[in-house]
Amino acid sequence: MSVLEIRELAKNFGDKEVLRGITLTVQERSVFGFIGRNGAGKTTTMKAVLGLLPTDGGEISVVGERVVYGGSTTNRHIGYLPDVPEFYSYMNAAEYLRFCGEIVGMPRAALRERCEELLTLVGLSDERHRIKGFSRGMKQRLGIAQALLNRPRLLICDEPTSALDPVGRKEILDTLLSVREQTTVLFSTHILSDVERICTDVALLENGKVAMQGPLAELRNLHAENSFCVDAEDADHAAWLAEIFPQARRLDGNRVLFVGDERVMFDVLRWIAEKQVRVHSVERMEPTLENLFLEVLQK
Repeated sequence: MSVLEIRELAKNFGDKEVLRGITLTVQERSVFGFIGRNGAGKTTTMKAVLGLLPTDGGEISVVGERVVYGGSTTNRHIGYLPDVPEFYSYMNAAEYLRFCGEIVGMPRAALRERCEELLTLVGLSDERHRIKGFSRGMKQRLGIAQALLNRPRLLICDEPTSALDPVGRKEILDTLLSVREQTTVLFSTHILSDVERICTDVALLENGKVAMQGPLAELRNLHAENSFCVDAEDADHAAWLAEIFPQARRLDGNRVLFVGDERVMFDVLRWIAEKQVRVHSVERMEPTLENLFLEVLQK
């Protein structure tokens, strides 16, 4: 079942076309990565899904209900985490969640139980001090807990790992992966390694259009090219390999990348054996999201 459907979405800011007919579908219980360069239109799309921006064409539906600008009831199905969430810094995490639950009218007993559950989920159950002392990663995790408070069908996160250190990024990604049991996750980012780590599906936004979309595993197979990497023992041998074979490209260090099928690999291995070129390893390369991203952008 699809939780979010966007059809031919268009949005202009003055003479600038920001969204030019975006169409995508997010399936239930997926972790959907919405990727693209800065300024590609990711945040604009998310604001349109939340009914915060008027659009110039197209249609958006959440759990089968149409999104309407300025008064959309579909937001009861959505939890939202902006890239820089704001809090009442004098509260602690539990007080803040209880405050948010009281605003939406949650029963007191259910609210207390839900707050404990969510604070445990995001790893903040033992944090008693005020939010003003939280790191940015802790604030992002609290933001996820707040967004999940009302058990939404769709959790939208806008650049949730931006400006975080490696430990903070890992904590947020682990949290997003764990909440998949409770909801569908849609998050925008330009950090491709984050998408590779946790996403089941992905859409690439470029020039206001969806340039690539589908399950991540299928996209890798569809765009995969045969390649392998030779790690030479020294720079002279690496340069020699790159000079002899037209399919070769120097990488960092003494590594040389070859693009071609098994016949090319056997030719290279035969030449290495005949010339007694010293190498550390020969490794077949798996297609990465970065390669797919660059391949699509270069078309």
